[in-house]
Amino acid sequence: MSTETGTAAGRDASRIHNIGYRSYDGRRLGRAYARRSLYSQTLRGSFGLGRSAKSKVLPMLLSGVMVLVAAILVAVSMATPNSTKLVIEYTSYAIFMQAVIGLFIAAQAPQAVSRDLRFKSVPLYFSRPIERADYVVAKFAATASALFILTGTPLLILYVGALLAKYDFADQTVWFGQGLVSVALLSVLFAGLGLVMAALTPRRGFGVAAVIALLTISYGAVSTIQAIAWTTDSLGAVQWLGLFSPITLIDGIQTAFLGATSAFPGEEGPGAGTGVVYLLVVLALVAGSYAVLMRRYRKVGL
Repeated sequence: MSTETGTAAGRDASRIHNIGYRSYDGRRLGRAYARRSLYSQTLRGSFGLGRSAKSKVLPMLLSGVMVLVAAILVAVSMATPNSTKLVIEYTSYAIFMQAVIGLFIAAQAPQAVSRDLRFKSVPLYFSRPIERADYVVAKFAATASALFILTGTPLLILYVGALLAKYDFADQTVWFGQGLVSVALLSVLFAGLGLVMAALTPRRGFGVAAVIALLTISYGAVSTIQAIAWTTDSLGAVQWLGLFSPITLIDGIQTAFLGATSAFPGEEGPGAGTGVVYLLVVLALVAGSYAVLMRRYRKVGL
C-alpha cells in the first residue's frame, strides 16, 4: 500500500499542471506608438531604408534625379549674365518633373499597402491595439511625407542657390514659400490617389500600372486635348479640362492662388473664381481617397 502511495506521489510531483505565461508588467505603449511606428516604417520604406539594396535603387535614383536637375538649374541661373532670378519658378518645378514624381509614387504606393494585402498581414495589425483609422492615417501620412521630401528638397536647393547668387531675399523667400505650399498640396493629393489605386489589388505590378495610368497618362491626355482646344480658339474649355488630371489640378490652383505661371496652352490658367472649383475638387479627391481606403480595409481587416 505504501509502495503504491509513493509511486502515485512521485508521478504527481513530476507532472506540470500550470504552464501559464508570465503576465506583462511593463508600460503598454498603445495606439499612438503603433501609429508612429507604422508611419516611420512606411516612410523609411518609401526610400528603401531598412530594405534590401535592390529596393533602394529606384527611390534613390529618382530622388537623385530631382536633386540633380535642381542643382543644374541653379548653375545655369548663376552662369547667365545679368540674371536676377532663377531660370525656373519654384511653383513650376514639380510640373516640370511630374513624370519623375509619378514614377516615384507608382513604385512606392504598392510597396506601402500591396505587400500587406498580398501576404495577408493586415489582420495581424488589427489584432493589436490599432484600428483601421490608425492604419490608413499612418500609411497616408507617410506616403505624403515621402512625396513632400521628394518634391520639397529640390525647392530648398533652388532657394539656397538663389541666395548664394545674391538674388533678392524677400522675393525668393515668398516664391519659395509658395512653392512649398504647392508641393505640399500635390503630395497629399498624389498620396491619396496612389494609395487608393495600389490598395485595390494585392498584385504590385497591377498597382504600379494603375497609378501610372491615373497620374501620367491622364496628364498626357488632358494636355493633348487642351492643346487642341487652344488651337480651335476654345479658350474656356482649356481651363475646365484641367479638372480631369491630378497634375493640372495642382497647376490650376497655384495659378489661381499662388501667382504661378500656368503650364496650360497659352499660359491661360484659371482665375480665382475657377480656382475655387479646382480647390474644391482637390479637397474632394483627398477626402474621397481617405473614405475609399477606410472602406477597403473594412473588408480585409478581420
